[in-house]
Amino acid sequence: MKKFILIIGILSLISSSNAATITGGVEYTTTDARLELQNNRPSSADFILYGNNYIDAKRDENISALLKGVTKLNDRTLAQFSDDTYGIIYNNDPKHVWYYNNDGTLIYAEEKASLKYPYRTYKYTPNGELVNMTMRVSESETFIFDTLGKLLGHWVGQNCYDESGNIVMTRKISK
Repeated sequence: MKKFILIIGILSLISSSNAATITGGVEYTTTDARLELQNNRPSSADFILYGNNYIDAKRDENISALLKGVTKLNDRTLAQFSDDTYGIIYNNDPKHVWYYNNDGTLIYAEEKASLKYPYRTYKYTPNGELVNMTMRVSESETFIFDTLGKLLGHWVGQNCYDESGNIVMTRKISK
């Protein structure tokens, strides 16, 4: 009986070592991401873009932090882009991202459909016009499309690539 159990154990080890590995990651192609965004597109922005976020009241503090490489502050997270714009996500409002030009004027606001990957986002101008749609596949991968579904960029890590694989923008990522 012991030999029988030992043989079964060895056979199960052999068969499990030959089995395919199953991973839990989600993968999207450009087409998958485009269809997901277009099929779930909101008819309008669900939030007011004006008010306290139209001008970055803490612009000097934010720029100073970014120049020092600091992206995590007590009440917000910052992102700096190579085109001299920056973004802010407030801890008390994690479903929205506010994008500012270098002088601290709001240029875009983005609304996230969820906070769990993968999720969709929709970016608007301050007057509520849809600018682009993104599929956030993971922390390091995002597809960006225009309002007609044309791929604008594919972020992988710190680099954003166009359809031809050329780097079109970079960002600083800190963990």
